[in-house]
Amino acid sequence: MRKYDIRAADILLALVLLTRLPLPHLPKAAFARQSTAVWAFPFAGLAVALPACLLASLALSLGLPPMVAAGLALAVQILLTGAMHEDGLADTADGFWGGFDKARRLEIMKDSQIGTYGVLALILGLGLRWGALATLLQTLGPSPLLALAALSRASMPVLMHSLPNARQAGLSHGVGRPGKMPVILGAGIALVISMPLLGPVAMLCAAVTMLAATLGLAALARAKIGGQTGDILGATQQICEIAGLMVLLAL
Repeated sequence: MRKYDIRAADILLALVLLTRLPLPHLPKAAFARQSTAVWAFPFAGLAVALPACLLASLALSLGLPPMVAAGLALAVQILLTGAMHEDGLADTADGFWGGFDKARRLEIMKDSQIGTYGVLALILGLGLRWGALATLLQTLGPSPLLALAALSRASMPVLMHSLPNARQAGLSHGVGRPGKMPVILGAGIALVISMPLLGPVAMLCAAVTMLAATLGLAALARAKIGGQTGDILGATQQICEIAGLMVLLAL
């Protein structure tokens, strides 16, 4: 495979990896490009956020309160992703703070049961997203959802490139470690998508904050488990989305 071998079909592969949308069956050979296809992750974010935006707009037009519209938008995103990012956040919280060494932390993260740290992470994460989104719907409308969905998905390849895989199995290991070009291209696409939706100042502030959050989580993951896993990537998306929402609220 060439270093800069970018294909439009990577978008479909990114949708398969990051959503639960009904999609055509891909041949097994297509999955050999998983590490290259990370440049298309922002498009997966758009595919999830666009229906959420449409439903939130409809709810507001019918006179429903912003809190209800925000809840419906979050429900659509959770449904279309199979809650994989929320699951990653919960497993990361349980593993990082429920274990005392790398092996035990990885074991906890792989366990299908959820612990106290995971429950609290879900409550706080969903609560912050819900409250922030409800406030933004009153001032900016639902369009920031599209920008944040793209930017937060573009943060995941940054972490994938920055850290080795912590275990020799799992979704993240199967995808592989992407090179610089797909990571940079994905970030560029997310910025181009976000610019008209947020404006240059808000877009830059949100992007810088998300980058800081990604690098901070990368440093924590390196210290706790020596690398990254699929759960860490899911947590990255959630934390970056929350960080972006907080920045937009502050602005």
